[in-house]
Amino acid sequence: MPIISAFEKELAIFSDRLKLSENIVIIHHYNPDGDAVGSSLGLYNALKQTGKKVTVISPTIFPDNLKWLPGAKDMRVLGKKTQSDETIFDGADMIICVDLNARKRVGNVQPQFEKATAYKALLDHHPFVEKFTDIAIADTQYSSACELVFEFIENTFLNQYFNMDVVTCLYTGILTDTGSFEYNSSNPNLFRVVGKIMEYGIEKNKIYNRLFNAWSENRIRFMGYVTYNRMVVMQEYKTAYIYITAKDRHQFHEQFGDTENFVNIPMQIDGIVFTAIFIERDNFIKASFRSKGTFDVNSFSSKYFNGGGHVNASGGESYDSLETVCKKFEELVKGEYAEELKNYIY
Repeated sequence: MPIISAFEKELAIFSDRLKLSENIVIIHHYNPDGDAVGSSLGLYNALKQTGKKVTVISPTIFPDNLKWLPGAKDMRVLGKKTQSDETIFDGADMIICVDLNARKRVGNVQPQFEKATAYKALLDHHPFVEKFTDIAIADTQYSSACELVFEFIENTFLNQYFNMDVVTCLYTGILTDTGSFEYNSSNPNLFRVVGKIMEYGIEKNKIYNRLFNAWSENRIRFMGYVTYNRMVVMQEYKTAYIYITAKDRHQFHEQFGDTENFVNIPMQIDGIVFTAIFIERDNFIKASFRSKGTFDVNSFSSKYFNGGGHVNASGGESYDSLETVCKKFEELVKGEYAEELKNYIY
């Protein structure tokens, strides 16, 4: 049975409101990943067939390896100047948020979002969803927002609009948010959805190559450099982390998305169950965490790094120096989490 069946009332209200809406804006979180872009464009490609006006807003730029997705060229991608545009949501009678669990995740357009009088709806799969929309369908059983959007389309008047463009976008987000089915992928419902997607004849090998085998030479050299020079392994605690300085990023001409999945590199070391990456950005440190089994990086990141996400994949940030952040992380691993990690069996 589809997970969305538990949201019968919300689904009916959401669908009815969507039918009545003629000017729809879809928005995802800032610094979007494959799931954010894929779920937005999957829904966009279905809705645009209805004749309604549909706009996808990306609060910030998105990775180059997603620019081939159907509809990507139609997205309104905001920059430093356009983020202050007071008219972003003007005329919209419905705003659909996908793949975000708090209003702050829309980034610098939060003031305009909060002022907008349009009916607001949410489709999300993160824990601890903040109430910031008129209606929400959110469940952590979903591997990704794309899996949820598939079921939303499947169980509403939009089900007649499934096509290759729609399912290609949704499969992309599922693939990226599960790490090619490595994590967040234990619920049988996911494979029911993927099976339905496969019926459309998607070119899954081509999609995989576009996502994971189409990087620049600089990115590959960058990955090798940080693996050799910036990886710290704490075998006793089954933990490893990578740190990247601003100088490193400039040296390898980093493009947006280049460090995607670097956090997973140390996870390939035998015995490692907890990994992190700390990247020195212009005015803060970006953090990402991964784990195996039941070690909860969502609670870890929310408690110590102003972040959150999922049990096995989470993100956060800090306004301390890179050196301070790395020291803090090591102290936590060797202190509060020492016994849990040393005795952790996976």
